[in-house]
Amino acid sequence: MGFVFGRIYNNPIILYVAVGFSLLMNITSYWYSDKIALASTGAKPLDRGASVGSEDIHDLVENLAITAGLPMPRIYIINDPAPNAFATGRNANNAAIALTTGLIERLNKTELEGVIAHELAHIGNRDILLSTVVVVLVGFVAILSDIFLRSHMFGGRNNDNKGGNILFIVGIVLAILTPIIATIIQLAISRKREFLADATGGLLTRYPEGLASALEKISSYSAPMQKASNATAHMFISNPFGGQAMKGLHKLFLTHPPVEERVAALRGE
Repeated sequence: MGFVFGRIYNNPIILYVAVGFSLLMNITSYWYSDKIALASTGAKPLDRGASVGSEDIHDLVENLAITAGLPMPRIYIINDPAPNAFATGRNANNAAIALTTGLIERLNKTELEGVIAHELAHIGNRDILLSTVVVVLVGFVAILSDIFLRSHMFGGRNNDNKGGNILFIVGIVLAILTPIIATIIQLAISRKREFLADATGGLLTRYPEGLASALEKISSYSAPMQKASNATAHMFISNPFGGQAMKGLHKLFLTHPPVEERVAALRGE
């Protein structure tokens, strides 16, 4: 997009700015993704012994982390009645797991173990780094597209460039379609990694039924999370906006596979 826009405006600097900005955004998100994600969801550290049940949660996470061969992640709590969880951090040594109060209250030990194993699977599979890079690049593509369309609306096009009208039309098409295609790719990657984390989590606990039952309970809660956001929706184990998953073509725009499909895969149906 930077190349095409540079040709349209007869200014090669646009390409260099596009490449430089994408690198800067990726580096920033790589180092600070965990802090940004935890702050945006209102997560607070859950210290061992700080509250009733915190010891049990720390023991569950620690035992599963040892089984997975991973360092003990930091544990956070989100004060929200909606049952949900996510993992974040640039690598296994800087990872964190966040659980909502609703998740802890609604799930039994086996189901909670399945959810934690799923999040540890994301850490072990490096899904956090992958999703961070994808999200940043998709966001940057959308920004480029918006800048191009807005600048055209205000008469910013150079009519004397060599590309002429044909190249300008190509730029318009790119500006409109590229963010949509990039978003679909991002969501498809997110859905595939959820299936992989489910499978890895089931192998980790050796009891996939625990995670399957947890997913059914989580999906049955219809109210959205208090701080549900499109920017962080892909990180959670289940759709944070509540409600039932859409079908057909609408599945292309879901951050998570339908719960029915995930449960069927875990149960081998």
